[in-house]
Amino acid sequence: MTKKNIRNIAIIAHVDHGKTTLIDSILQQSGSFRENQQVDERVMDSNDLEKERGITILAKCTAIDWDGARMNIIDTPGHADFGGEVERVLSMADGVILLTDAAEGPLPQTKFVLGKALKRGMRPIVMINKVDRGDARPDAVLDEVFDLFASLDATDEQLDFPVLYASGRDGWCAESLEAPRENLHPLLDLVMRHVPAPDVDHDAPFTMLSTLLQSDPYLGRILTGKIYSGTAKVNMPVKAMDLEGNLVENFRLTKLLSFHGVDRVPTESAQAGDIVCIAGMKEASVSDTICDVAVKAPLPAQPIDPPTIAITISVNDSPLAGTEGKKLTSTMIRERLMAEAETNVAIKVSDTEGKEALELAGRGELQLGVLIETMRREGFEMSVSRPRVVFQRAEDGTLEEPYEEIIIDVDDEYSGAVVEKMQRRKADMTDMRPSGHGKTRITFIAPSRGLIGYQGQFMTDTRGTGLMNRLFSHYGPYKGDIGSRQKGALISTDKGDAVGFAIFNLQDRGVMFIGHGDKVYGGMIVGEHSRDNDLDINVLKGKKLTNMRASGTDEAVILVPPRKMSLEDMIAYINDDELVEVTPKSLRLRKVHLNATEREIAKKKAKKASNEAA
Repeated sequence: MTKKNIRNIAIIAHVDHGKTTLIDSILQQSGSFRENQQVDERVMDSNDLEKERGITILAKCTAIDWDGARMNIIDTPGHADFGGEVERVLSMADGVILLTDAAEGPLPQTKFVLGKALKRGMRPIVMINKVDRGDARPDAVLDEVFDLFASLDATDEQLDFPVLYASGRDGWCAESLEAPRENLHPLLDLVMRHVPAPDVDHDAPFTMLSTLLQSDPYLGRILTGKIYSGTAKVNMPVKAMDLEGNLVENFRLTKLLSFHGVDRVPTESAQAGDIVCIAGMKEASVSDTICDVAVKAPLPAQPIDPPTIAITISVNDSPLAGTEGKKLTSTMIRERLMAEAETNVAIKVSDTEGKEALELAGRGELQLGVLIETMRREGFEMSVSRPRVVFQRAEDGTLEEPYEEIIIDVDDEYSGAVVEKMQRRKADMTDMRPSGHGKTRITFIAPSRGLIGYQGQFMTDTRGTGLMNRLFSHYGPYKGDIGSRQKGALISTDKGDAVGFAIFNLQDRGVMFIGHGDKVYGGMIVGEHSRDNDLDINVLKGKKLTNMRASGTDEAVILVPPRKMSLEDMIAYINDDELVEVTPKSLRLRKVHLNATEREIAKKKAKKASNEAA
């Protein structure tokens, strides 16, 4: 078999810096699509949520043919909740393109992924994107990138990086700002010159490291990874080993797929250095080695980050249950979550003690929120609890909780408020330095527990201008009590449609979450009380009608617009005695106990239990 000329490259960028749009343009210009083929914008963000939020949630591969070589391109997630996947993806690549916004410059998540790439000895290509922006500052950004490389202990060879200036949206790049702006060929030619071919052994037995796991309705479980040695051939016997070298399963390689553009196409064989998919294995998962049956030792791999946050998902038992969704039963919810756990290695699903609900554990509120939002769109109804951290016991029996490294970029004027709030949440500041242009970068080590619900507060404190990135650090000693939400809830006393007149008269009691005509029920949270206690209110009370008319009594009712929260905001907002009701059309907040008397009994029991524990 003739050896293929192969290049494997990953694209690193912060959320919304344009990497998925750049890949669209590369695919178009390399001839991966027919001239008349209809292609979605941001084709690599295939999931509806990815398109809406403008973030890449799942790492994906694509391949193009260029200058007689095969180029595999990997689009990596840019959000910290999916950081574990990023690290594994880098093991497939031999080079990286660091894409950074010409106005925003390199941001914290870029630092995390770039640091991993530099440690692997890669020599990145730097691409300054969106240079046609009105507020672009490409020269200053290039200086920031150089400083970032230096702060990450880059070698002299790595510091001597090639630079391209680009507009991924318009499909051009150039070696200088004055050079002609025609197409992306300079990038593809540079990859061929600068990125080494895979360092692999063609003559050894077949080994492949499984890096991504997906599910396909026709092919079943699909494992994607790079072949490190030998040749894979259809119908050859293979086995899967875990990180310790234990046998996971034996298997005949019946379906072997390679990438062409964004499609997976069947192939009879694949050689060392290429990135391929194997379909049909029942047990093998991410970080496992798939290899010839004669191989004894597994390939070194990045273990999967442990889940740090868990929520309880139960059947929706509100008075409005079943009015909007079709998938309501615990069996349906269980089957869907178990199917997700099969292919999403970052989450864990387990039964609660009474087996009436399921516990879903993952890396962060965004990751769990994305899954619940996906289920909601599939027609599911459910109740979701407040997130709590996943504790573990140390060897000496003491309780340990997860800690995270928090990197915050804020305008100088807001740094005081951020430091104060983080210290209240038991965070320790490890670094604080000016990052230029009136901004400060602050680094904290904080218990994950203290960060639940902080994102919304952070955006308020920084007037929407702050950037916060979280990375799992370690498990450490339990830090004691951390205060939860300070304000009480406004709770509806009855079922019906909310009336504007009633809301108008109750507005001075706090912030409303509902508007005129919204459906409510007894025990549903309709607003936030201005004080720290819960308050039952009647939002159904209309204006008394009489046949008398008096001047001044019919002035227009002016309602303050209700506060609208996203699913993640709601999950982070609720207290332990509250739930988020999720349906295909609505998101509502409610108390666990809808009846006021039951709420009082539960409150007394909780107080008694905490006193006994103390």
